[in-house]
Amino acid sequence: MKLNEISDNAGSRKARMRVGRGIGSGKGKTAGRGGKGQTARTGVRIKGFEGGQMPLHRRLPKRGFNNIFALKLNVVNLDRVQAAIERGALDGKDTVDAEALVRAGVLRRVKDGVRLLGKGEIKAAVQFAVHGASKSAIAAVEKAGGSVKILAPQKPEAAGEAAE
Repeated sequence: MKLNEISDNAGSRKARMRVGRGIGSGKGKTAGRGGKGQTARTGVRIKGFEGGQMPLHRRLPKRGFNNIFALKLNVVNLDRVQAAIERGALDGKDTVDAEALVRAGVLRRVKDGVRLLGKGEIKAAVQFAVHGASKSAIAAVEKAGGSVKILAPQKPEAAGEAAE
């Protein structure tokens, strides 16, 4: 078998139906759209219309909001960092930050920063400089002899706790 002899199975790709091309085609005249009216036209459609009854999407309550100030962080687990160190893509002696993780192929791009999570275990003593880290990740890194530096500004303490 040669590359130029490879072909699809018969009937695996269906040809597009050309509508509105004469009555002999079986899809001529109205082209499967039925008679006249709004639904026969292009562009205008009665999408959520329920015959004057309040539509479902307006009966359901609104919920939640989009925080425009939220940071879009990359999430990295410790086992992915350890795998990169073992295959030689990451140098455990340098500080591991977002740019180092992108160069190592752990991340595709730097968004607003990196959040380190504690899934898996890390054996190397690594210095991290990240925008956020879970408590379990910090504990695991410090147990292995490394350190975690948080780059993002710390959240201010709640007003009730500061007053005491």
